[in-house]
Amino acid sequence: MKSDLRLSWTEIRDRIQTRILDRIYAPGDKLPKDEDIAAEFGCARSTVQRAMQDLSDIGLVERRRKGGTHVRLDPVTRATVNIAITRREIEDRGSVYGYRLIRREEADAPKEVLDRFGLTGRVKMLHVEALHLSDNRPYILEDRWVSITTAPEILTVDLAQESANEWLVRNKPYSKCDMSFYAVSASDLMARQLDTAQGAALLVIERTTWIGSDPITTVQAVTAPDYKLITKG
Repeated sequence: MKSDLRLSWTEIRDRIQTRILDRIYAPGDKLPKDEDIAAEFGCARSTVQRAMQDLSDIGLVERRRKGGTHVRLDPVTRATVNIAITRREIEDRGSVYGYRLIRREEADAPKEVLDRFGLTGRVKMLHVEALHLSDNRPYILEDRWVSITTAPEILTVDLAQESANEWLVRNKPYSKCDMSFYAVSASDLMARQLDTAQGAALLVIERTTWIGSDPITTVQAVTAPDYKLITKG
């Protein structure tokens, strides 16, 4: 590679990160030696070392002295903040899972979504609204935005058959997660979707995830009145 095209450490990091997320380097795989990656990209070994250190800091890889660099089997951030697959959550309670896709469209993200990610300007994302059901009763109503820059593969997923929740948990490990919990009064539309009374108090779980500094998804999950949040230490 010509010197005027030499990549920065952040570009090296992003390329390796993409290979990990695309499963070119699968969980548990040993990555090439730093000097081999440097030769491939035409950069200094120190540039690769800085990129790898950042990937280690965000929990995607593990570096061992004389043992090389491996993709983590379970990114450490997943153990810190557990994002459940809603289908499994329902089935683990002995109930029958159901799912309905309400809306799927590419659109400019509104200001409140950009604010959650710390973004400005005009950014097109995938907007998904869906309803998860337990024993044919409303369970969680999702209003989700997904970065199609960080997760372009989701555009090829049949979201009428597989929920964005399940696909993202399985395919897009995160390094940072912000969560908040608050109550809202059910609007007329929300009440009809969740089969409850207008004005009923509903729990909202708001969750936003990133990989490094790159946004993945933000979701407002509005739960049915009888929803129970269970955590295990």
